[in-house]
Amino acid sequence: MAAEIVNPRSDSSTDQDGGAEPLDSFDPAFALHRGGKMAVQATVPVRDKDDLSLAYTPGVARVCTAIAEQPELVNDYTWKSSVVAVVTDGTAVLGLGDIGPEASLPVMEGKAILFKQFGGVDAVPIALACTDADEIVETVVRLAPSFGGVNLEDISAPRCFEIERKLQERLDIPVFHDDQHGTAVVTLAALRNAARLSGRTIAELRAVISGAGAAGVAIAKMLVEAGIGDVAVADRKGIVSADRQDLTSVKRELAEFTNKAGLTGTLEDALDGADVFIGVSGGTVAEEAVASMAKGAFVFAMANPNPEVHPDVAHKYAAVVATGRSDFPNQINNVLAFPGIFAGALQVRASRITEGMKIAAAEALAGVVGDDLAADYVIPSPFDERVAPAVTAAVAAAARAEGVARR
Repeated sequence: MAAEIVNPRSDSSTDQDGGAEPLDSFDPAFALHRGGKMAVQATVPVRDKDDLSLAYTPGVARVCTAIAEQPELVNDYTWKSSVVAVVTDGTAVLGLGDIGPEASLPVMEGKAILFKQFGGVDAVPIALACTDADEIVETVVRLAPSFGGVNLEDISAPRCFEIERKLQERLDIPVFHDDQHGTAVVTLAALRNAARLSGRTIAELRAVISGAGAAGVAIAKMLVEAGIGDVAVADRKGIVSADRQDLTSVKRELAEFTNKAGLTGTLEDALDGADVFIGVSGGTVAEEAVASMAKGAFVFAMANPNPEVHPDVAHKYAAVVATGRSDFPNQINNVLAFPGIFAGALQVRASRITEGMKIAAAEALAGVVGDDLAADYVIPSPFDERVAPAVTAAVAAAARAEGVARR
């Protein structure tokens, strides 16, 4: 018999018969999640013995034989080319941290339905009961024949970098860590539009990123690839610079291509005169530091649920303010990126997702805003129906241009 979940804060957690009252009765999130948020649905009918003989034996055997003789046919006669594995180990789930694979499943189900809702891409949640990087890699490699792509999700840094790199080396399907690259794509799109609003290009901007984890590193790489004037990254110990002796291998690499100005010291030191603040750290930035930024600065404080700089404070000094929250304008939301990126990659059966494909996605996303550009509208809403088609088309075109498309 399954145990009921009860609310320890409730004084009325029993029903009239003395049994435990399920959380569904006072929390709509539990009511929505009961039984899960997704299911498998057939795309062909099985109404009679003729249908059965085609969908299963003996008809299915002819398809299997053909695929065995020409393996590439698997993309035409199964769902492989249109389905993504959403893989996690549960070590960095939202702002909850390391909560384990079972507790991560509601988030992975949510991710899967966002793939379908916003990109038309089928996705399967896979929560792994291991955290060793090599074990995760080996497991995903063995699962890969069933999927057209792999979306890595909520895997803690720095293991996430190693896992993604090794999977990309071993697989010939797209492998994409959304916590890194999805965030970077949407950030770049919003920054391009903020710069356009102010009559500048991103080459004229000096940015400061708070947080040197998965998102911070990926954003820095993408901004450099896109031609940012300069970008410095700060972690808990200060600005990531080549003279620091305590850097991990990932941060040593980061120091090699960021901070051209050679800044040292604290995050606050870096913000003095900066044009852009990008927060992906969850810390708090003092108002005095925000006030020290350049006139007409942009503040992207994306920590959830508490931004590094509250929008009310940021608006005192910044020309454009963005957050990760849906209750403020300019939400930096990954759902603007990953459904279309995978849809485009799968459409052309890309072997990988390149930097060029990600930048194309950012440019397409920025372009959706068009002539409606305003300080409170530098990035479109996730519910703007133009987003996914624009990103999909741009990514597919970039894949063909870069030679990674296979159709």
